[in-house]
Amino acid sequence: MSAYSREILQATRLLCGSRGAMQLLQLHRKLLQRCDITEEEFIHIMEGCSRFLLVRGPAGDAGRRPEDCTVVAQTSLRLCRSYGREEPCGGEGVCEQLHLCRFFVYGTCRFGKGRKPCKFSHDVQSDHNYHLLRDCTLQELREDELFLLLLQNDPALLPEVCLHYNKGSGPHGCCTFMNTCTKVHLCQHFVQGDCLFGLKCKRQHAIDDHGRHLLEERGLSGEIIQDLPFIYRNIHHLAAAAATAATATLPSENRVPVPQTDETDICLHFIRNSCRFHNECRRVHFHLPYKWEVLDGNTWTDLQHMEDIERDFCDPSKTQSSGDRPVDFLTMTHQSRRVRRLSTVSSVTKPPHYMLTTGWLWYYKGDQGTWVEYGEPDDKNRTTSVTSRTLEEVYLSARTPEVKVVKGQREYVISFKDMYQRNLKHNTKRKVRRRPRFVSVAEVKKQAQ
Repeated sequence: MSAYSREILQATRLLCGSRGAMQLLQLHRKLLQRCDITEEEFIHIMEGCSRFLLVRGPAGDAGRRPEDCTVVAQTSLRLCRSYGREEPCGGEGVCEQLHLCRFFVYGTCRFGKGRKPCKFSHDVQSDHNYHLLRDCTLQELREDELFLLLLQNDPALLPEVCLHYNKGSGPHGCCTFMNTCTKVHLCQHFVQGDCLFGLKCKRQHAIDDHGRHLLEERGLSGEIIQDLPFIYRNIHHLAAAAATAATATLPSENRVPVPQTDETDICLHFIRNSCRFHNECRRVHFHLPYKWEVLDGNTWTDLQHMEDIERDFCDPSKTQSSGDRPVDFLTMTHQSRRVRRLSTVSSVTKPPHYMLTTGWLWYYKGDQGTWVEYGEPDDKNRTTSVTSRTLEEVYLSARTPEVKVVKGQREYVISFKDMYQRNLKHNTKRKVRRRPRFVSVAEVKKQAQ
């Protein structure tokens, strides 16, 4: 794409000047005013350059029209979190993330303009930052363009949309924090672009006064807050595309479940007979913290011997369940039909007193072919520098596709993308698996009392 560097830069600038996204045909018309480019070249750039995410319309493949497509600007650049916490990060020339003041990006840093200098960099063109920007061909962007690009791509910069606000019938949904919630109260369907109620929707389609006050306290400028509903829609498109790519491009043996949404989470309160939302609850009501289903035509139906399937699945050495007609855990199929496993939320997302959350354990294949849990001693009494809980937290945060781990004198990298642990020195690989801790039906009944 180096032959189209000017066109890519101008298209990026147009997108950043239009809240990070534009309709495909509109972008083409605007770009023609700046560059001499054919329609064929334009489509080639949009589909082939990693800077642009092409979001198709809701219609099927045959019904998609160019005017239904949206282009979203994307980048792999992030702010260095260690730098922002004044922690070691490898330093300039080693760290592959930008060293910038977060509040400078927000447009609200009080320092650096007066007598007292800011302890964090406001220099986008510093040697460290310029090197990274040049590698991503972003060195010619203006500061406001770069900051918009970072805001919709760096998940650490903006608070999440509150999922609990979008459930239940109350004015705050089922968000127990209500006016003190530190997440953004916005209609999730508006963010996703599929709200059917429009102006009649009971959920916010814009930031209200209370939300504005909370966001201003967090450090965001009024200009950013005004554009947040549109930025969150871009974030949704980028996250959805990343989740799809993470599963669709992997061999079936190495596929990792994408973190579940509320609609496929099992309700913790229902298991304990205490769900006050009843039929209005957006979570799945089931008597166990796991549920195995098979796709029968267009309907998901329960699999028989669910506890036995779950027991086998919790064993990382097993690739299928027992019996004459097993469930294949690598392809998630049962007699060529699709299978899925629903569960309660991961235990790392809730305080310890929450019962019957799902405890996910992470394993690597040891020297003798046995599976060893991270953080536990192997056959030579060596332990890894990370535990299952640490890996689960990082995995769910989606902050990074890889995690470094040390065992003894050796360094490894765990890749969430292909579920392998790689030796940095010898480049050898070991398989990695994520399986839940087994909970029997009897134990569920005892805890649910």
